[in-house]
Amino acid sequence: MKRGIIIGRFQPPHMGHLQVIKEILQEVDELIIGLGSAQLSHELDDPFTAGERILMLNKALADSKVDLSRVYFIPITDVNNNSLWVSNVLSLSPPFSIVYSGNPLVKRLFKEKDFEVETPPMFNRGEYQGTEIRRRMLEDEEWSKLVPEAIQKVIEEIDGVKRLKDLSRTDFLQK
Repeated sequence: MKRGIIIGRFQPPHMGHLQVIKEILQEVDELIIGLGSAQLSHELDDPFTAGERILMLNKALADSKVDLSRVYFIPITDVNNNSLWVSNVLSLSPPFSIVYSGNPLVKRLFKEKDFEVETPPMFNRGEYQGTEIRRRMLEDEEWSKLVPEAIQKVIEEIDGVKRLKDLSRTDFLQK
């Protein structure tokens, strides 16, 4: 049994994430999706809760006909100590043998603990980034084509764009 893990903030999950997950599932029997910074929400860089992100991913993967019995979602809180971070991930997760990440720090930390680490392919990285999607939401630009329809529906259900706009205001800018 080959089980891998991919860790990301998924703020929000987008088409690039979905494509990467589908590609990884061609290489492993099971995939753990670790939702990083799970304790954060209602912030400009982290507007969605871990539960909302799991809901988004679950619905998008189901719509894409991914066998969800092969996927596990694990919220991972920050420990703010790199020497302890991998141990924290291991304490929260089922066992895995391979780590998928494009993040240089994540790759380094897992390599130091003798894990096999692979860099997944990136898909249209210029547009498929949470930062770009959140910027477009704030600027009333087209963002919905960058996320699967199921994720767009969850963001609409939770009034995510309004939340993000409310979070961007200061006391001086309130209208």
